[in-house]
Amino acid sequence: MFSGGFSPVHWIIVLVIVLIIFGTKKLRNIGQDMGAAVKGFKDGMKGPEETPQAAQSTAQVAQNESAHAKDPNTIDVNSKEVR
Repeated sequence: MFSGGFSPVHWIIVLVIVLIIFGTKKLRNIGQDMGAAVKGFKDGMKGPEETPQAAQSTAQVAQNESAHAKDPNTIDVNSKEVR
């Protein structure tokens, strides 16, 4: 039936041995940790979703920057607070 591989009986024996060695609690914790890692990876790949308010403020900043770029009298400086 299964040439060159393990039969279902062999897999059941291996599963029982793994459960005896590690225990169900440790296997459950490993599964939860792996699930959380995969979920975190998926969320990281999606990227931040912009809210309508964030998109509006981004557009307003871009509009202000373009208005300043056209005005030759505008001087752009960075200031620091001195204590």
